[in-house]
Amino acid sequence: MTNQILFVQGAGEGTHDHWDNKLVASLERELGESYVVRYPQMPGEDDPSYVAWKAALLEEFDSLRDGAILVAHSFGGSVLMHVLAEQPPKLRLGGIFVMAAPFMGEGGWPGDAMDDLGVLSERLTPGVPVYLYHGTGDAEVPTAHVHLYAKAVPHAVVRILEGRDHQLNDDLSEVARDLRSI
Repeated sequence: MTNQILFVQGAGEGTHDHWDNKLVASLERELGESYVVRYPQMPGEDDPSYVAWKAALLEEFDSLRDGAILVAHSFGGSVLMHVLAEQPPKLRLGGIFVMAAPFMGEGGWPGDAMDDLGVLSERLTPGVPVYLYHGTGDAEVPTAHVHLYAKAVPHAVVRILEGRDHQLNDDLSEVARDLRSI
C-alpha cells in the first residue's frame, strides 16, 4: 500500500497552479512511487478565508487513511496548525511537515479568525512527529516565525535552510528525507 500525503498549498493568486505545484513535483520526485500526494486546490486562494480553508481541510481529512502525512506550505501551514489545534482529525497521523508558515498570534502576524495556538503540542496526538522548515532567504515570512511555532510545539524538529527563499528554492529534498525517516 502506498503512503498517503496531503499537501496543503499556500495562499495567493495562482499559487496552486504556478507556485506550490513545483513544491509538490519536487516532493513526488524525491519520494518516488511508494507515496501518493493529494494536492487539492484550496478555495479562494487569492483572498483566503480561514473558515473556508478549515472546512476544506476537514473534508480532506475524512478521505485520508490512518498513517497519512500532512505537508503544508506558507498560509496553508498556518491554517493546518490552527485546524489541528482546534479540531484534530479522527485518524492517526503519520507526521506533520510545515514549511515557511507565518505564525498567527502573539509575536507573529494578526490572524483574524485564528486564535493563539498556545502550546499546540498539548493538543496534538502524542508521538506524531512534527517538522518545521524555513529558509534564511525568505523575503515573505521572517525566519523568527518558525521559532514561534517551535515554542508552541516544543518536540518539533526545526530545519533552518541556508539561503532558501519562501518557496525553499522549489527543492523539498530535505522534507522528503525527513518524511522517509518516520
